[in-house]
Amino acid sequence: MILDGRATADQLLAELKEDIASSAARPPGLAFLLVGDHPASKTYVEAKKKKCQEVGIQSLVHKYEASISEKELLRHIQTLNDDPLIDGILVQLPLPAHIDKDIILMSIDPLKDVDGFHPINMGKLAIGNEDGFIPCTPLGIVELLKRNSISCEGKRAVILGRSTIVGKPLALLLMQNKEWLNATVTVAHSKTPDLEKVCKSADILIAAIGMPKFISAKMVQEGAIVVDVGINRLKDGTIVGDVDFQAVSPHCSFITPVPGGVGPMTIAMLLQNTWLSYVRSSQS
Repeated sequence: MILDGRATADQLLAELKEDIASSAARPPGLAFLLVGDHPASKTYVEAKKKKCQEVGIQSLVHKYEASISEKELLRHIQTLNDDPLIDGILVQLPLPAHIDKDIILMSIDPLKDVDGFHPINMGKLAIGNEDGFIPCTPLGIVELLKRNSISCEGKRAVILGRSTIVGKPLALLLMQNKEWLNATVTVAHSKTPDLEKVCKSADILIAAIGMPKFISAKMVQEGAIVVDVGINRLKDGTIVGDVDFQAVSPHCSFITPVPGGVGPMTIAMLLQNTWLSYVRSSQS
């Protein structure tokens, strides 16, 4: 069965739109910082901005030349940290080489870090504190499974990839002692011995390594749930995931497509986190 991320995200965003329309005293505000002319970054920001408009979130795109200094960018972020009408701040990655990504991300107020990348929010996720923000892709994966009545409890989840954006926070999330979670988690990577055997042991296999069609049918156990986080553009312009969809899908009980799987859920979670930030600030 196909796990349709677009349909699930549309349902979630319809609910979010209703919540904002019925409960918000002002439009929640989300600020995007776009540095340079990276084509993919422009595309991603425009897609996010469009969804903001659809649900009633006011989005502001701050564009900067690639030559902007780190100090100047930090000054702009501090201005947004201090702005009471801004509930979420997102710095679109990648940044130019002369700017330290970690310094920039740590400068965002953790209460407005709707991407969930600040060390404080990562730390809260690690200890199971629900006061922080969970990174959008891991949160979107769990929400996609949940809304399709798939519980992770008691299942062995293998995550292929250890990035701070997907792999590590997803592992922390799936092992939480909470309803729908409680998975036994293995994080595999390029140094994992007998990778095929490890992947084949998974009840839930999540591929997030950025290698087109890396996961083959022989790496997936019969009836497994396969979540493909990869977005890879081939030379002919075709977008494919980290999973060989045609070969693997006949062996799965559930599988996400690329595109149309995890991507739409990631954007939906960004907007949900922005709404959550607004609600928290209005209650404080």
